[in-house]
Amino acid sequence: MATSTSRGALSLAATLLTATIALYMALVAFGNITDFGTNQQFVRHVLAMDTTFKDEDLMWRAITSQGLQDAAYVGIIVWETVAALVLIYGSWLWARRDDLRARRMSTYGLLMVMLLFGAGFIAIGGEWFSMWQSKSWNGLDAATRIFLFSGVVLIVNQLSAPRTATSAT
Repeated sequence: MATSTSRGALSLAATLLTATIALYMALVAFGNITDFGTNQQFVRHVLAMDTTFKDEDLMWRAITSQGLQDAAYVGIIVWETVAALVLIYGSWLWARRDDLRARRMSTYGLLMVMLLFGAGFIAIGGEWFSMWQSKSWNGLDAATRIFLFSGVVLIVNQLSAPRTATSAT
């Protein structure tokens, strides 16, 4: 059975780790908004598949319309911004010791990050658009790091949940 001291330590860990991911996502969103062109080029190259092996069996997947590429990039920035705001709110709730609401909001925010980096960058960018083939526009290592770190933070958030007593069978 967990003591209040260990429960407090887990809540502190959840607070600080959630705040770390919140800070990271806020900086990523801020950077993409204030330096729009840098990662815009990244998204354009990944979607266009112009630095892949150009396998004719895969190139039909390429999105070459700059309008669609830019719409995808703006969608990514909006997702990052919302995830950052949800995580900031979750961190604030952790700091106020509102553990139930903090856990829920943090879980939503962390899942948003994991969906972006896991489904968006690793699965769709990495596999569907063959980003893994590119030497210049391959973000799989960075996406994997953030996906895994967010997963660890999600686990810590869930570990800090109170246990319910179950009857012996």
